[in-house]
Amino acid sequence: PEATHPKTPHSSPIPDSSNSIPPLSLKIGQKLNEGKTKQIFELVDQPGLVLVQSKDQITAGNAVRKDQMEGKAAIANKTTSCVFKLLQESGIKTAFVKQHSDTAFIATHCEMIPIEWVCRRVATGSFLKRNPGVKEGYRFTPLKMEMFFKDDANNDPQWSEEQLLESKFCLAGLTISQCEVDIMNRSTVAIFEILEKAWATQNCTLVDMKIEFGVNVKTQEIVLADVIDNDSWRLWPAGDRSQQKDKQVYRDLKEVTPEAMQMVKRNFEWVSERVKLLLEPQASGRVVVLMGSTSDMAHCEKIRKACTSYGIMCILRVTSAHKGPDETLRIKAEYEGDGVPTVFVAVAGRSNGLGPVMSGNTAYPVINCPPLTPDWGAQDVWSSLRMPSGLGCSTVLSPDAAAQFAAQIFGLTDHLVWCKLRASMLNTWVSLKLADKKLQACSL
Repeated sequence: PEATHPKTPHSSPIPDSSNSIPPLSLKIGQKLNEGKTKQIFELVDQPGLVLVQSKDQITAGNAVRKDQMEGKAAIANKTTSCVFKLLQESGIKTAFVKQHSDTAFIATHCEMIPIEWVCRRVATGSFLKRNPGVKEGYRFTPLKMEMFFKDDANNDPQWSEEQLLESKFCLAGLTISQCEVDIMNRSTVAIFEILEKAWATQNCTLVDMKIEFGVNVKTQEIVLADVIDNDSWRLWPAGDRSQQKDKQVYRDLKEVTPEAMQMVKRNFEWVSERVKLLLEPQASGRVVVLMGSTSDMAHCEKIRKACTSYGIMCILRVTSAHKGPDETLRIKAEYEGDGVPTVFVAVAGRSNGLGPVMSGNTAYPVINCPPLTPDWGAQDVWSSLRMPSGLGCSTVLSPDAAAQFAAQIFGLTDHLVWCKLRASMLNTWVSLKLADKKLQACSL
């Protein structure tokens, strides 16, 4: 999957026909691979890492059409860096480490799995040619998954899962079995949904996209690798194909003229500017934890820690609805008056009056999360579960789960919180899959 071309180690900048990296402290080694739009170099003084250098080249149809587009390397690198940052902050495992320059980024060294995973939300392009009778615009729910073997000589033929399994690829010491195929399949769906959710904040439909995975040479872990830039997807503002901003505009050119290439470049620049906005929260909310006593502090700290993992501000307060109802309602009003979306979490054991009083006096969501004790816990929980009519507060016993429930509420309006929840679902699933594989290996 990776061709190696031995070269004498040298320091930056890298000689390149279209771009060069500013002289920095990186010690560049041999070229490990070169594709149509990028080069990959080893980093001599940083084992396990590589430099991914973009080129000012745009291609279509397996390079049947090929042109230079000045500035494309910087545009592509900027897009990829923002996309990978969004995915990493969400919790997706990727090869991306950090942006190095305008036209290059540092990544972990991976042996690439020679498969393009294509995920489709809307039927268009080659899918229509391969599936006559399906109308353009048909919406796939669930997402449509396809895979293609990277083979330029045969125009990247579509493969089945069985073909991939029978190939028995072994990369960085890891044999690609059913477990790895399932992980890549499930990861592709999660990655698409995260980017789809993010682009929706800009009123853009993510129509389809292609991604590739690699095996980390040090950890033998499958991670999202390669790049994700404007060559990787179809983007339709307002769901309108006539406004498309992706590489399809270049593919559709009847004649490549300087004016046409400027139009293509403007589209790529539009995407690279908008993609930065995907990292900005749409609505910042907060969780206010009300505890009946400081003896519940350890329980509340677990809620705060879990909220922080979702990027949600969490404030701890002490108040008793039994001993000081006027103060409880004053604190409630303090957080209702500034317009910040708020979820209240009531932490009160024994007779929980805190959650019901809050729920009966605010339109904001209230979650009961009582700290249960070994002696009377089973009886005490009923004060949280058995609510008078007209109250809608829920009861969640685990502090982590209470924070997750609050995050799900905020995720309805804040895509960054939703993305973290979606990645967490994937990572839980993957950890179970790998645990099962390990157990099966032990059993055998």
